[in-house]
Amino acid sequence: MSQPHPSPHAPAPPPAKPSAIKDLFGGAGYLLRGLGWTARHPAQWLFGLIPALIVLAAYMAALVFLAIKIDDLAGWVTGFADGWADAARTSARIVAGVAIYGAALFLAMITFTAVTLLVGDPFYEAIAVRVEESQGGAPPEPDVPLLTQIGRAVTDTLIIGAIALAFAVVFFACGFLPVVGQTVVPVVAALVSGYFLAGELTSVALERRGILRKERFVRMRADRPLVVGFGAATFVVFLIPLGAVLAMPGAVAGATLMARERLADDQLVTAGDAGMAEHH
Repeated sequence: MSQPHPSPHAPAPPPAKPSAIKDLFGGAGYLLRGLGWTARHPAQWLFGLIPALIVLAAYMAALVFLAIKIDDLAGWVTGFADGWADAARTSARIVAGVAIYGAALFLAMITFTAVTLLVGDPFYEAIAVRVEESQGGAPPEPDVPLLTQIGRAVTDTLIIGAIALAFAVVFFACGFLPVVGQTVVPVVAALVSGYFLAGELTSVALERRGILRKERFVRMRADRPLVVGFGAATFVVFLIPLGAVLAMPGAVAGATLMARERLADDQLVTAGDAGMAEHH
């Protein structure tokens, strides 16, 4: 018996999803593409430096103040070691100081992007639109009142900040673990930090499409290796002195490309469809 022939009008099956390893490197590639875009558009790069420089000045002041007070904080945290031998007490306070400052850097890294995007929303919105136009056209601006947009941005910043603080406390505690606290924990912190960085950076392009925080993270989970690859690469670049400032416009451009090409596809969402309907 002859086999039925597929209809010529039947939709083509969706392309196979890349492997996790390929997506991991593909995510890092989006950061490189974003940096390349800003290198070809230096005026947009300079434009995007303004809010990052403002926020950097505030964060640097806070981190310098913390560095000045770190000995006192480490001594307070390790009060239980006051009766120990000098060498053991000193070691405990060094570990505590490193853990405290590391947790502060982690928290700063997570919230720097959110606060910079909040302060520089008009700047990065303009850059994202230019990136989209260079790729074939930007979606129309959503018909949402300005105060509503500001309220959402502030809410997202507070929620992400609270989550980051919770992770910072966990990583601070894990920093006391011998060997693991100085090797595995920093790597895990970088991956977690990168994931949330990607969530903040893609918000500019996705919110323009009516995709708000809850749905954004649903889509990110569907492409976790891609998002982690982009976010971890961005995290590493941001660790370089002044990297968070100089690379911020490129990171926004790269996140816009990733959101446009991968995360804005409705087929990626397999859960939370009811929530989507509320946001569109």
